[in-house]
Amino acid sequence: MTIQPEQILENNLVAQLIQLGYEKVLIKNETNLLSNLKAQLEKHNKVTLSDKDFKQIVNYINKGTIFQRAKKLRDRVPYTNDKGENKTIELINQLHWCKNEFQVTQQVTMEGKYKNRYDVTILINGLPLVQIELKRRGLELKEAFNQTNRYERHSFGAGAGLFQFLQVFVISNGVNTKYYANSPIKARSFEQTFYWSDTNNKLVPQLSKFTDIFLEPCHISKMITRYVVLNEGGKYLMVLRPYQYFAVEAIIEKVKNTTTNGFIWHTTGSGKTLTSFKASQILCQMPKVHKVVFVVDRKDLDYQTSEEF
Repeated sequence: MTIQPEQILENNLVAQLIQLGYEKVLIKNETNLLSNLKAQLEKHNKVTLSDKDFKQIVNYINKGTIFQRAKKLRDRVPYTNDKGENKTIELINQLHWCKNEFQVTQQVTMEGKYKNRYDVTILINGLPLVQIELKRRGLELKEAFNQTNRYERHSFGAGAGLFQFLQVFVISNGVNTKYYANSPIKARSFEQTFYWSDTNNKLVPQLSKFTDIFLEPCHISKMITRYVVLNEGGKYLMVLRPYQYFAVEAIIEKVKNTTTNGFIWHTTGSGKTLTSFKASQILCQMPKVHKVVFVVDRKDLDYQTSEEF
């Protein structure tokens, strides 16, 4: 049987992710997915969960929209153990994003309205948080984008709805690679898919180079925990573009290491407000930072720490 180029691309990607530190795990269906989730949550939280404990956890997280589940991902999940004690577990470590459990699997099959088999899935603490859809060289990336939309309509919500926890999609044909945030289909647009770039704004479109940088375990976990923004107004997820990411990182380093002012310039329509919001949000969680003021499009955004309120 001849292996198709797309399959070769997929196998090479999985092998590269393993080299980056991911554990390869065989997950064929939701039964395997749930079993693995239980084991990974136990490992991450250093606890032993009874079947009753785990059922409570699954029932608790299997509610709500993509946006509501994104909020649950960032909260502690309550349950009552067999001794009647009220306990909670963490789904993802947001403060120390490298201290999570990273796995990769491929060809997971889920059946909802239709049966779908997904290409490559990145699991963090057992939850599918990054879905990678691959197409063979020569095909347009929009075909992969449309494929993920079909999965959303057909099967992501099936069973316990664990694929509704996806935070980031990656689409690639090997030569060109883009990423975007998971949101309801009505809020999803191909125009909101982004290439990654380096600090000099040089694009990183090739899949293997993109994987080394963007999908490195600590970096993708940092992107999810720090640079995916939950838009309360529209109830959808947003993810920062590379220049926004580097701007925020530069601002943080400036505040950490100097007492002088800094200046970040972005052109019209580049998302300066989002950059400022994210920078202020992170800075106000840092010790000894009492006040952060940004000027964006001639409007002052004044964010203060809780100690100032």
